[in-house]
Amino acid sequence: MGVLVYFSSASGNTHRLVERLALPAHRIPIKASEPMLKVEEPFVLVTPSYSDGEGRGAVHKQVIRFLNDADNRAQLRGVIASGNRNFGQYYAWAGKVIASKCQVPVLYRFEMAGTDTDVDRIQHGMKEFWKRQS
Repeated sequence: MGVLVYFSSASGNTHRLVERLALPAHRIPIKASEPMLKVEEPFVLVTPSYSDGEGRGAVHKQVIRFLNDADNRAQLRGVIASGNRNFGQYYAWAGKVIASKCQVPVLYRFEMAGTDTDVDRIQHGMKEFWKRQS
């Protein structure tokens, strides 16, 4: 079974969701001055979206930095993205950008810090996803 790797800004929305999932997880550092995370096992990335009204800037620079490491990127199996539905077509856009560039599926999208339903669906979905991967 793989793990979750996630980025959460100072707002902590993604961090709160990941804590509620109670699944093995590693956090990408918030600050560029911190050493970058290295992952040596298959993972699903959980990331918020930051796009402007036209989809630009959706993927946080720290997530880009993490994925620019070829060894990290080689372990990526899927993406779970958060966003704000107020952004319309660009809701959870970072997931779509990463999935397209890295040729992995978007597994789930949730708004802000997620709901209890999101937590249940992600927990169940991850169990099934990793079963199919092995």
